[in-house]
Amino acid sequence: MKPLKLALLLSTLCFPVLGQVAPDNLNKMTAVAGNTAFAFDLYSQLRSQEGNLFLSPYSISTALAMTYGGARGETAAQMAKAMHFGLAQEKLHPAFAVLESELNAVQQKGQVKLAVANSLWPQKGHVFLPAYLDLCKINYGVAVTPLDFARAAEPARQTINAWVEDKTNRKIQELLKPGTLDEATCLVLVNAIYFKGNWSSRFDKQLTKAGPFHVSAGKTVETPMMQTSKEFRYAESPEAQALELPYAGDDLSMLVLLPRDANRLAAFEKSLAPDKLYAWIRSLRSREVQLSLPKFKTTSEFSLNQTLAALGMTDAFSPRADFSGMDGTDDLFISAVVHEAFVEVNEEGTEAAAATGVVGTLKGIHILEEPVVFRADHPFLFLIRDNRTGSILFLGRIVDPTL
Repeated sequence: MKPLKLALLLSTLCFPVLGQVAPDNLNKMTAVAGNTAFAFDLYSQLRSQEGNLFLSPYSISTALAMTYGGARGETAAQMAKAMHFGLAQEKLHPAFAVLESELNAVQQKGQVKLAVANSLWPQKGHVFLPAYLDLCKINYGVAVTPLDFARAAEPARQTINAWVEDKTNRKIQELLKPGTLDEATCLVLVNAIYFKGNWSSRFDKQLTKAGPFHVSAGKTVETPMMQTSKEFRYAESPEAQALELPYAGDDLSMLVLLPRDANRLAAFEKSLAPDKLYAWIRSLRSREVQLSLPKFKTTSEFSLNQTLAALGMTDAFSPRADFSGMDGTDDLFISAVVHEAFVEVNEEGTEAAAATGVVGTLKGIHILEEPVVFRADHPFLFLIRDNRTGSILFLGRIVDPTL
C-alpha cells in the first residue's frame, strides 16, 4: 500500500473527520505512513534471526532521511522506494521536522521522557554544500562537528560514541565498533532516541512471581511475570490477542500482539503489514483484562547494509552512488549503516534507547463482559508508538525473556 493511502488510513485514527486534516498534517502523516511501511519491510528482513529482536524504525528512517537529502538521480530513486519516502524532498524533510518537534515536546507531559537528537560529523576541510548543511540544520536540528577521520579515525569514533552515549542515557555505549571508520571516512550522520515512561497504572511488585514462559514446543523457562487485573484497550481475532498498555500522559503506549498458538510466531510475523496493524488499533476496545506479562531486558545490534540493499537500495553502497547533493561531487558512497537498540520493561514502566549511524565514505465502549485473560507466557511482538502521530518508535519481539 502506497504511503499516501496509508496516510489517509492513519488519518482516520488521528482525525475521525477527514476534513480536519490540514495539508501540513497530511504531509506529516504521509511521512509516518511511509516510515511504518518501511518498519514492516525492515522487520520482515530481520525476523529470520534467532532470539529476541528489538529496533527503532523511527531512528533508522530519520538517519537515512538526512542521508537522502544529499542523494540524487538513481540513488535517490532507490532510497525513496526502499524507505517509502512518499513526498518530494521539499516536503519530506519539513514533515520530519514537524514530527521530531512533536515527539520532543512529549517529554514535558506526565512521567515520560522522550528525546530525539541528530548530529552530523564531517571530515575537517572537506567542503559540503551550504544547501545540504542548511537542510540538515533546519529540518533535523543537527549539531555539525567536524572531525579528522583521515588522521585520527579512532579518536573520532570515540567522540561520536560518547555523543550517542550521552543522548541515550548511557544505554548505547558503542554504536560504532572498532574498524567502522577509517581514513577514507568523509561523513557520519547519527540519530539517537531515548524513551523512559512510567505506566499510567503501574504493576504491583508484590504480585510479580516466577512463572513459565514457553519459548518453544520443547523449551520452557521460569521468568518473573508481572500481574494485574484492570481495564485495558483490547482486541482479539482467531489468530491473536492485542493489548494496549498506556504510559503516563496517554501520548504513548505499548501494543502487545500475542499469537494464540505459542508455536506460530513466525507465521504471525509474516502476516503482519501496516494496514493490518491499523486494523488492530481501530478494533481496540476497553475490556477488563487479567494480564500476565514478563519482565524483560534486551539489546539488539545490526549492520544494515545488506538488509537495505535487499530492499532495493543498492547503488548507495556501491561506486554508482550519487550523493552529489552533499558536496557537489560523485565521490561519496555509504560504507556502513549501523543500529543498536535497548529496552527494559518492568513494573514501573519502560526504558528504551536506540541509535543509528550512517557512514559516508569517499569512493537508520466499554461493555460489561467477563474478564479477558491475556497471559503473555509465550513469544510475542510488541511496539511502542506515539498515539498522536501514529509513529512506531520501537518495534520488537520477545522469544525468551531470560536472555
